[in-house]
Amino acid sequence: MSRVRTRPATATAAVTAALACVAALTAASVPAAAHTAHAGHAAHAGPPAAAAAQLRHAAGAGAAAETIRQIPLQGAVNVRDLGGYRTWTGGQVRQGLVYRSDALNRLTPADVTTVSGLGLAKVVDFRIPLEVQYDGPDRLPAGTAPVSRPVSDLGLFATLVGVIGSGDPARQEEVLGGGRAEAYMRDVYRTFVISPENRAQFGATLRELAEGSGPLLFHCTSGKDRTGWLGYVLLRALAVPEETAERDYLASNTFRAAYDARLREALRQSGRMQNPDLLIPLQEVRGDYLDAATARLEAEYGGFYGYLTEGLGLDLRTLAKLQSRLVR
Repeated sequence: MSRVRTRPATATAAVTAALACVAALTAASVPAAAHTAHAGHAAHAGPPAAAAAQLRHAAGAGAAAETIRQIPLQGAVNVRDLGGYRTWTGGQVRQGLVYRSDALNRLTPADVTTVSGLGLAKVVDFRIPLEVQYDGPDRLPAGTAPVSRPVSDLGLFATLVGVIGSGDPARQEEVLGGGRAEAYMRDVYRTFVISPENRAQFGATLRELAEGSGPLLFHCTSGKDRTGWLGYVLLRALAVPEETAERDYLASNTFRAAYDARLREALRQSGRMQNPDLLIPLQEVRGDYLDAATARLEAEYGGFYGYLTEGLGLDLRTLAKLQSRLVR
């Protein structure tokens, strides 16, 4: 892939070395879109629960496999605990403290009970108001605070509503065909780096995680782009190897595949799209989308550390607290 790999000897090492110093200095003062039920899903009893579905991905040649900890729900397909990953410094991301997901507006009563077992203090919603208007607010257990923190999709949701709603195959091809959908997605990912408003929302979420007010879940609509980017950034900030963070990002394709295929078939059968496969580049996560963001990150900030500190506004004290709270 075209992405510039920042190895432990470079940017990530700089972050970790700086954090070690700051941790020593501050130690005295720093204290789940429409879904169908999935056959065979066990109830999730809270983190870490043996009932959570486990998807294993090779961690590289000769390395032990990593486990991606899905929380099986009927009304959301891409809900996961980001804990459990090994860091290249010898630590492990704690389970039960940070979750990523798709929208939670279609949770069933049983799902709400499952989510209640996670003990979430906050659910951060990156959807824009138009998405919430169309799909509805999250269904959350009592005591979980919803936080609206919109991250721009460059008008993608509104464009799709108009183009699909038109039922015009020529219009749909004009907007989405010929590589245009892929180009749109790359532009969306670049805004995660260059938009001050988007950076502010991501930075605020990471600061909340560092402060440790309780387990936190963040999500967007599909739980793959805005959510996938922040999940990738968080894991990298915690010294999870880049390849592992990328596999977590790409795992959305596995979790979403069946649902997304059903959606395309429903659009075909309804007559709204003759060629619903035009949507595949928008439904998937891809390495070149991630490349678009990381290339812009390198250009704007000189590397990952610069994005964390200058772009997201995280000082070394906050980064140290993030490490201390989320890595054991």
